[in-house]
Amino acid sequence: MKKSIAIITARGGSKRIPRKNIKSFSGKPIICYSIEAALSSGIFDTVMVSTDDEEIATVAKQAGGEVPFLRSAGASNDFATTADVLAEVLEQYQAIGQSFQYSCCIYPTAPFVTADKLKTAFEILQQTHADSVIPVTRFSFPIWRSFHMKEGKLEYNWPEHAKTRSQDLPASFHDCGQFYFFDTAKFIETKSLVSANTFGIEVPESEVQDIDNEEDWKIAEMKYSMYHNR
Repeated sequence: MKKSIAIITARGGSKRIPRKNIKSFSGKPIICYSIEAALSSGIFDTVMVSTDDEEIATVAKQAGGEVPFLRSAGASNDFATTADVLAEVLEQYQAIGQSFQYSCCIYPTAPFVTADKLKTAFEILQQTHADSVIPVTRFSFPIWRSFHMKEGKLEYNWPEHAKTRSQDLPASFHDCGQFYFFDTAKFIETKSLVSANTFGIEVPESEVQDIDNEEDWKIAEMKYSMYHNR
């Protein structure tokens, strides 16, 4: 059994940002940042890209990633989950006699992933015997004071905290959407990336950006520029 594998999930059928996974981000295809971070971390026996797209496969190989097989149609449609993709990749490696104690799913549009973040997560995963470790960031405002809207009318989600001071409410966090480092056997058993035994590493909001549309893309490039020029 090998120690660890990085699996970068990059299908070709992006709808909102065409060719999103290989679109140029601050001078190079965005997927290259994920591949380079994984390679430079020095913690993976294998850095592979799971894709159904020949052009993405070519770019991935040029950046140093491996593409030993293409993703199936079933794992490439709009309804396939990240867990579905990972399970298929791990099964395909098992079929050729390769297994890994630890796995890390890295998204292809995650330019803020760094070798140091990956190494920190890997260290925590091994030391704590966690099921998984993921980067998270704080909500900028306490969710306990949040509203929902019904026919234009605002209502508190937690009315009991309507008058609680913000500083007296616990911090809340959300997934950065960058990577998931996990114990392979536990994932194969549960097909879940987040469990009661998942640990988080906190990442500042300046290093987090969901990229779902062109405006998000521009914001991410601005944040990236600030991150590297500070």
